[in-house]
Amino acid sequence: MGTPFAVIPVIDLRHGRVVRARKGERHSYAPIETPLAKGSEPGAVASALIRAAGARTLYVADLDAIVDGTPPDLAAVEAVARACPGVALWLDAGFARGPDVEAFLAAGLGRPVLGSESQEDAALVRAWRDRAILSLDSRGAERLGPAEIHERPDLWPDDVIVMTLARVGAGLGPDLSALAAVRARAPGARLYAAGGVRGPEDLAALRQAGAAGALVASAIHDGRIGARA
Repeated sequence: MGTPFAVIPVIDLRHGRVVRARKGERHSYAPIETPLAKGSEPGAVASALIRAAGARTLYVADLDAIVDGTPPDLAAVEAVARACPGVALWLDAGFARGPDVEAFLAAGLGRPVLGSESQEDAALVRAWRDRAILSLDSRGAERLGPAEIHERPDLWPDDVIVMTLARVGAGLGPDLSALAAVRARAPGARLYAAGGVRGPEDLAALRQAGAAGALVASAIHDGRIGARA
């Protein structure tokens, strides 16, 4: 029996609050307004998303770390962990140095996500492929980060996110062609689509395309995807 398809809720953190993502235009993200929770406190929004989606994994993007290069907001991540006991956390905090990955793993808060856009070369992916998740980031036709990371599937860990930033929060549907291209190069990897998921039909299309799961935010907040999606 195969591994169940995973709907993985997403929260984006900016200045200690959860913000609403759209098209990867991170500097314009505003604090989220959602019917699922009051306010934009990370723990409250995270636990509400987990309940709404019936999920076991949560993806956290620390935008201050990714965009501005600040240290990871571990206080916010710890608040999320307390609010979501038993939930596996995946954190993208712009990890670009081995000591930062090591410190996060030592904190025991979850698994680090290595975004290709944050890398100067493939060294970090190569060093931590046994414990990290790789995010292959793109914006439109532009592949973000070193070409070697995108072109060397032998460097990839077992879990790979196909992140299409221009589709995040835009309601354009997932990038099935990008997923297929990555699948053709790494048939044994577990692939997770990120960006553009609108509802159950898109989840079904991703399942059919061989994805192991999808990262979703807007469609859960808007009630288009729930625990029985």
